[in-house]
Amino acid sequence: MKLYFHPMSGNSRRVLLVAAHLDVPLERVVVDLTQGEQRGAAHLARNPNGHVPVLDDDGFVLWESRAIMQYLADKTPGQTLLPTDARGRADVNRWLFWCAVHMAPANTVLVFENFVKALTGRGAPDPAEVARGTGLVAKYAPILDAHLAGKTWVAQDRVTLADYSLAASFALAGPARLPIGDYANLRAWLGRVQELDAWQRTAPPAPPAAARG
Repeated sequence: MKLYFHPMSGNSRRVLLVAAHLDVPLERVVVDLTQGEQRGAAHLARNPNGHVPVLDDDGFVLWESRAIMQYLADKTPGQTLLPTDARGRADVNRWLFWCAVHMAPANTVLVFENFVKALTGRGAPDPAEVARGTGLVAKYAPILDAHLAGKTWVAQDRVTLADYSLAASFALAGPARLPIGDYANLRAWLGRVQELDAWQRTAPPAPPAAARG
């Protein structure tokens, strides 16, 4: 299987995390987002949305990171990241969808303003956008923090796709200056994810100093 990705992309990271956890070998092909390669004809033929990641499994081309996560799990016998029973699967899917619709987009505002702009030379953060992103994180992070009270993992009392999906959206919490200092349960959970072998094995290269803030 071939994965078109970028090492600093949180969407790419969640697929790499699952592949590492399941020991699924992937041929990695970098799509250079900083040079706009995702908008080129070759990549748009793979994903008309112009995003990464994209998985090519012997001609079956799949985009959307959480769909790829589920696909890798479904293809791996004996995996425990995605339950096979209806309620367990719905529990994990609930957090995958919540991450996609709420938490990840909230974080992405600040990732773009405080990290991507510096990385790509797009100028200073827009104060209005920073305020908007800060407000969105303040709206959704408490939900995750409250859910994690007394819990080790997000769903099913074990590591699942829900943990990897959500943790990937916090991967750039430092350089993006995500305001999560007040959420002890969230930060403790994120620390546990960051201790996992899959997290260590998929760590991207350190960003340039200018993008670290």
